[in-house]
Amino acid sequence: MQQEIHFVTGKGGVGKSVIAAALALKYSRQGKKVLLVELGDQSFFKDFFDLDDVTFNPQEIKPNLSLALWTGESCLREYAQHLIKVESLAKLFFDNAVMKAFINIAPGLPELAMLGKITSGPRKYGPPMNFDCVVVDAFATGHFKALLAAPSGMAQAVQIGPMGEQSRSIIRVLQDQNISKYHIVSLPEELPLKESAELAEYLKSEFTVEPGLVMNKVLEVNLPLPDVQKAETLTNSDLGMFAQYIEQQLARQKVMIEQAKSSFKKISKVPLFFETEPWKLVEKAVEKVP
Repeated sequence: MQQEIHFVTGKGGVGKSVIAAALALKYSRQGKKVLLVELGDQSFFKDFFDLDDVTFNPQEIKPNLSLALWTGESCLREYAQHLIKVESLAKLFFDNAVMKAFINIAPGLPELAMLGKITSGPRKYGPPMNFDCVVVDAFATGHFKALLAAPSGMAQAVQIGPMGEQSRSIIRVLQDQNISKYHIVSLPEELPLKESAELAEYLKSEFTVEPGLVMNKVLEVNLPLPDVQKAETLTNSDLGMFAQYIEQQLARQKVMIEQAKSSFKKISKVPLFFETEPWKLVEKAVEKVP
């Protein structure tokens, strides 16, 4: 079975981490062995799911579902150890002050290392990635573009040798729609939708891929609202003002969803859930994610 990689991104605050967890849980319930990966120095899921810790090495949190936290440095360390083969030498290499300074200032190197790790399964390079599906809770839109741009920048700077070839192999995986899937999470609001559309255009032009949009926290009203135009007694009441506010929000939401259709062929809508229990919230979202 070909390993799939699902990238989940979006403007900060749109709920992309919950959507990433819902995708991962959905695929795990289909019998796939799934790895949910966080990128960066801090874990959102540690506190969200009340876990003792989230580390570089995957830990199972649900049947068929494991969780890991990857930083640029941790991915570089593993890569170096894989090449050098001797752990003590790799540790000496990374504990060197000159090397640490180089890692910190080298443009795109941490991002390249993370993408190298994420795509190592399909590329069959590095330590085994024994998962059917990798769901990446990726950076917010701006940093996500920088992440995806890293291998192209390295391939242009280093056109021969193993570093250039590794970068080009990463790009091929990112462009393969049978392997790499892109989910952009937005709210039905102008600013996050604008960022989502811009990122979608970037993905289409640079990688020739068609991302999907997950419209999160969509307001759904199943009960009839009071008719504030006909019922004068409701016009100045709290209920009347609330009904008017909801009608305005629904109208604006409808406009945003129509606008999204000009940038996205696939749009999934996840309702606004009034749920405080983390796993229950994720389980509700499972039914709506693509």
